[in-house]
Amino acid sequence: MCDEAKLKEWASKQLTRRSFGIGSGAAALAACAPAPGGASEESSLTEQAVTFATPDGTMDAILYAGSKPAPAVIFWPDIAGIRDAKKMMARRVAESGFTVLLVNPYYRDVAGQQFEDFAEFFGNDGFPKVAPWREKFTADAVMRDATAIVDYLDGREEVDTARGMGTQGYCMTGPFTLWTAASRPDRVKAAASFHGGGLVQPDNPKSPHRLMGGMSANLLLAIAQDDDAKAPEEKDVLREAAQTAGRNAMIEVFPGDHGWTVPDSPAYAKEPAEKAWANLQELYGKSL
Repeated sequence: MCDEAKLKEWASKQLTRRSFGIGSGAAALAACAPAPGGASEESSLTEQAVTFATPDGTMDAILYAGSKPAPAVIFWPDIAGIRDAKKMMARRVAESGFTVLLVNPYYRDVAGQQFEDFAEFFGNDGFPKVAPWREKFTADAVMRDATAIVDYLDGREEVDTARGMGTQGYCMTGPFTLWTAASRPDRVKAAASFHGGGLVQPDNPKSPHRLMGGMSANLLLAIAQDDDAKAPEEKDVLREAAQTAGRNAMIEVFPGDHGWTVPDSPAYAKEPAEKAWANLQELYGKSL
């Protein structure tokens, strides 16, 4: 999935530029960030740091909510975790009419933000730092988390519990969205994975593609072109699994490399990112 050597080379250049004051992470993010998706300048959106219990500890997250109860969306960040890019993306979803919970998947080991952006993650040995944290991400662990998240959201006054929930994830957390949908089919009605790795795990009986029959969610599985080039058979496995399970699923290879939807990623590509955003809005519009 991620070409670690290539990404480290890119990160070293970004960090060098930053040290000499030539741009900054915030400036780069602003330059490539998508528009807020219809948000007004006087938005009533609120941002609140929250914590809640799970069977494995205390999860921390950021809740984005408007002035009225709305369908909930569980936002799983990518390998670099919670940071400005993901906050911006979660805020955009909330501005389009949802109550969004941006969760920290690493809560078993650390709380809050750990990296400023992708450049810092790749330039400062992010992979070995998160490796022991990621070992805890079994299907069962993620599904326990998802159940706790759903229960927490259903207890919030900002959530319209009469309507279904959505979930979205990126790269590392692409499979988390399908595990979330399988953990609470009574509540999760839409799941979107963007350049997700591990959607097809041949040796895992709880591989995300094998659990589609236990879901009630409509699916959006947006695949990166370079990921598809490395494993071209996976899209066919996913399509067959969705058809067998009777899942309504859009499974498409996008003209962008791994990470193309994330503004602080070296692979960010605005046009296919906006297409992915439109597909996400369509998914939520018909499902929630």
